[in-house]
Parts: sequence; C-alpha cells; structure tokens
Amino acid sequence: MIAFVRGPVAAIGVDSCVIEVGGVGLQLFCHPGTLAGFRPGQEAQVFTSMVVREDSLTLYGFADDDEKQLFELLQTASGVGPRLAQAALAVLSPDQIRQAVANEDLAMLVKVPGIGKKGAQRIVLELKDKIGLPSRTVTGRPLQAANDWRAQVQAGLIGLGWSARDAEDAVIAVSPLAVDQAEPSVPDLLRAALRTLSKA
Repeated sequence: MIAFVRGPVAAIGVDSCVIEVGGVGLQLFCHPGTLAGFRPGQEAQVFTSMVVREDSLTLYGFADDDEKQLFELLQTASGVGPRLAQAALAVLSPDQIRQAVANEDLAMLVKVPGIGKKGAQRIVLELKDKIGLPSRTVTGRPLQAANDWRAQVQAGLIGLGWSARDAEDAVIAVSPLAVDQAEPSVPDLLRAALRTLSKA
C-alpha cells in the first residue's frame, strides 16, 4: 500500500496530476480542490489510496489524510466506487459529508452527481455508525477562485464517464448561468451540465 508520495509536480491535467518520485512519474487521480493547490515544478506531498482491479492499479490522491480516509470509507457503502467517492469529495468537504450522514440529510448527498435518493439512503444507513461527527461547524465549501467551478464541473463530468471534450462543451453551455453569481453553485451547475449532455 502506498500511503503518500512526495516529489515535484511534473504535470497537471483536468482530473489528475503526475508526481515524479525517484525518476518515475506517478499519475494520481485527484479532484479539482486538490489539483488547485499544485503548481508545476513545485514539490508536493499527496496522500494516496490505491484501488486494485483485475486489469488496473489506480492511485487516487488527496491533499490531506482526512479526505483519503473518507474516500476509502465511502467505498464501503453499497454501490459507491472510487469515481463516485471522488465526485462526492469534489462537491462536498469531508465534514459536510459527515454532517449530511449524521443528520440523514439526503438533499445534501444527492447534490453529488451520480448519487440519487436511494443511493443517499444506502450511504446514510450503512455509514451512520462509522463515519463520525463533523470536527467543526460546517459551512459551504469555499471556492479556490472565481472560475474554479469550471474545473470542478468538468472533473465531475469526467468522473461520471463523459469524455473531456463533452465535459468541456457542457461547461461552456452552462457558463451563462454562473455569470451573475459571486460564488457559483458547483452542484447546481453540475446538474445543469448533465441535463445539457442528456439532451445532446
């Protein structure tokens, strides 16, 4: 098990980065909030979770150990795989997820693309006794920058299986909805983008 990696950032993509470790470039799949903290050439320490499949070994990266632990815990719920767990952390902070589960707040959980009402009910039922309580008062997740919603929406769509091109087109299509918002709502824009793609 690889607990974390440390090294210079060799490349940053839409949903992943490459960290050079001992002359080897390791690709780590990260949500936009994590990627926003990286700069090419700068050294970074990234907490990692390895997902093993018959045909692949995939590393998911996180800015801190709390996100990593929650990523792994979410996958113990029925129907939640690594992509969906990553999408949850792209939209909600770890404490927002804990509070939603503790309060059985299904409306909060269904803001995550790919989680419907039944899926939210399963997560609450299966994780309520495991996930713990928020460590502090929970508010909305702060945006890294005015246009950070674009990266988050695009990464969320790619995580749900859409191509990078389709995701980019959907982001452009919903951009007018964010013009008048000081802090655009990523969940709302994700939903709008999904509606755009379903009509295409």
